[in-house]
Amino acid sequence: MKVEDLEIKWLGHAGFFIKNGLNIYIDPYNISEKAAEEKADLILITHSHYDHCSVEDLNKIVQEGTKIICTADCHSKIARFDVPVKIQPIEQDQEVDLGTIKVSAVPAYNIDKPFHSRDSKWIGLLIKINQTLIYHAGDTDKIPEMQKLTGFQSKNFIALLPIGGRFTMDAEEAAEAAELIKPTLAIPMHYGGIIGTKQDAEEFVELCKEKGVEARILGKE
Repeated sequence: MKVEDLEIKWLGHAGFFIKNGLNIYIDPYNISEKAAEEKADLILITHSHYDHCSVEDLNKIVQEGTKIICTADCHSKIARFDVPVKIQPIEQDQEVDLGTIKVSAVPAYNIDKPFHSRDSKWIGLLIKINQTLIYHAGDTDKIPEMQKLTGFQSKNFIALLPIGGRFTMDAEEAAEAAELIKPTLAIPMHYGGIIGTKQDAEEFVELCKEKGVEARILGKE
């Protein structure tokens, strides 16, 4: 998918590839060899669960000088690679300014599920590239902190929202979150592998349409 001069690809589950001069990966997991052909300049990881912080997949895409921004609990899992990389921990409410790209960490947690506790301090991501703001929600329910995302003044505000249920929001809750934060485009994720189906994604798109939010399913790369 093209947004201005930005390319966004869904790699399956919660994984995405963003290209705009730099190759940026978010939570790569079980990605194909074809998807891993473009080596990473920047990797962003929301938390340490195996389906988001996958050493096997990171090894497919790192190159000398790759910068990895991740939560502190990921650090020990990914401390050693065959090539030298740069690892920078990030916490909730912190921002990393990379010049043309700004990365901010926002809360992500379950309200009534045990899988992603608020005390874990795991994150979603706000990635600002030129006139585009991308919100990767991480593994989360619809949480009060999402209210702060409402009304972001950005030409393109793209929300990547988990819809698989059980561990995260389901399609209905994710559509409610989309209605709350009002992105210019919502894209479903965290389905099609471990949990959730394409039917869940289709339900999410329909519910968003009913709420006046544009949503789109991306094909897996």
